[in-house]
Amino acid sequence: MKKFKSFIFFILAFSIISCSQNESSRPNKGEIVIAADESFRNVTEALAERYVAHYPETKLHLKFQKEDYALMDLLKQNVRVIVMSRELTDKEKELYKQMVDLPLKPAKFAGDAAVFIVAKNSPRNSISIEDIKKELQSDEKNIIFDGVNASNFNFVAQKLNLPPQKIKYSLIKGNKGIVEQINKFPNSIGVISLNTISNPYSLEAKNLREQIKILPITVNNTSYLPDLENIRNMKYPFTRILYFLTNEGHFGLGNGFIRFSCTQKGQIVVSKEGLQPYNIFKREVMMR
Repeated sequence: MKKFKSFIFFILAFSIISCSQNESSRPNKGEIVIAADESFRNVTEALAERYVAHYPETKLHLKFQKEDYALMDLLKQNVRVIVMSRELTDKEKELYKQMVDLPLKPAKFAGDAAVFIVAKNSPRNSISIEDIKKELQSDEKNIIFDGVNASNFNFVAQKLNLPPQKIKYSLIKGNKGIVEQINKFPNSIGVISLNTISNPYSLEAKNLREQIKILPITVNNTSYLPDLENIRNMKYPFTRILYFLTNEGHFGLGNGFIRFSCTQKGQIVVSKEGLQPYNIFKREVMMR
């Protein structure tokens, strides 16, 4: 009799656990944690807000942290989905394979950019890639990042093939912090994400844009601004593609959010944020 009762208890407990797991695995119900660098806060918040509006029984807890730490949290199963901008190193790809045990499938969803800015009254009107490299190796430390291990620093170092430990730079916390303080440093050049200032409908983004001068990047005597056309055509040298990674091996809430973000409804949200949607493009029809 005792064995029978123990068996019944085991079956009930297993059923409860299974139901709980199924609930958390559904794309339209449950809760997960999503991590992203502060540089991508605006688009991540906008996508999460729209997803929850479509599926009110879901909860998406957003965690904003430096890009490298977000990746570590994904590998440790502390978060379900992360936003990335740089390519993973071979070592990181191997760690993903070992710790997540899934095929590495980046889900690309937006074109963003690392933007170089100066004070409004700065005499500088453009900058070349060669100048950027020189500045990053100068003891003057005129280039300002929002932190090491963060997306802007990581991406520029990878793009220019510079060892991170040899880069010389100054530090101001946060993308908005750089914008708000750049006028105190007339000789400095700040590096922020386009997403920080890209939303054409946001009063905050408008106010940030009005405080700075955006530097075009000069390549072979041609200058490119980080506008949508140059991002779409990959002509702006510091264009970067934002993508999701997940450790979820089934179609649950994490993959549901990723799918939403990469299909039409999510891509419209990306467009409204002032970024280039990765999966839909503006179509122009000429009538004669």
